[in-house]
Amino acid sequence: MRDQFEREINYMRLSVTDRCNLRCRYCMPEDGVCKKPHEQMLNEDEMIAAVEAAASLGIEKLRITGGEPLVKRNIMSLCARAAHVPGIREVCMTTNGVLLPKLAKGLRAAGVRRVNISLDTLNPDKYAYITRMGTLDQALAGLDAALDAGFDKVKINAVLIGGFNDGEIEEMAKLTLTYPVDVRFIELMPMLDQPEFGERAFIPYTRVLETLPQAVPVRADGGVAKLYRLPGAKGNIGLISPVNAHFCAGCNRIRLTADGKLKPCLHSADEISLKGMTREAMRETMRQVIFEKPACHAELSASQRSQAGRNMNQIGG
Repeated sequence: MRDQFEREINYMRLSVTDRCNLRCRYCMPEDGVCKKPHEQMLNEDEMIAAVEAAASLGIEKLRITGGEPLVKRNIMSLCARAAHVPGIREVCMTTNGVLLPKLAKGLRAAGVRRVNISLDTLNPDKYAYITRMGTLDQALAGLDAALDAGFDKVKINAVLIGGFNDGEIEEMAKLTLTYPVDVRFIELMPMLDQPEFGERAFIPYTRVLETLPQAVPVRADGGVAKLYRLPGAKGNIGLISPVNAHFCAGCNRIRLTADGKLKPCLHSADEISLKGMTREAMRETMRQVIFEKPACHAELSASQRSQAGRNMNQIGG
């Protein structure tokens, strides 16, 4: 389906939980989330009904997110059912990777084709700091498990944070020399609750190119990342710039939160509840929301925060 600006909307990000086994400083508060009653959250049948409604409108790609999706007890069933929805051509997942050693092969068998693993540093002390409760060894074990499981594609997502990991750009990029993975550097987005990240933390994606002059551009793969490759690398380097060079004109996605709120734009406060609707009602609501999707989000910067009204864990990474 196309929106009013003739963009083809064929991608939905479905958050299955706002809970997580880590507490990344740019994503959620240290004390976690205020747990909502189960009846306020979408159950598995409602999530699948929403996927079916979306697929009937032309959604082909589904990304399962959180919070951390792998902490959800019924994640295997949910993924398997979603993968069998007519019209859904690809089910992907974004995860911190901690639970992949136990679950990667099961996810692949359930129909998940691609996995993105969040990994912001290769320094054990920094990893413990940014996640508040994780270890680098856990994340790297998750990466190994994902590669062993045989996913079609494994990507690493690294949030660029000035004064934290901008000195590791070259080291992170060199993972593409060792592993058949893409390493994607993502500009830090100024979300709701990030008091410790000042202006210095918000560095542009161009810092990566300045650090890696040997990287050469390669053809885009249909996503929002600008792609480059190091000589002799097995994977690409991706640059994602929601702040300094936004890609709203080509945005092809909608988001559904774990509590049933449909968001036409990540950085907009607009949310439409699907909770309690029939599949047909969901479909008609989605049709209207997709058509009325805004042209662009408001400007983002260290001093101009997102208008999303929630932290990332409550929306879906």
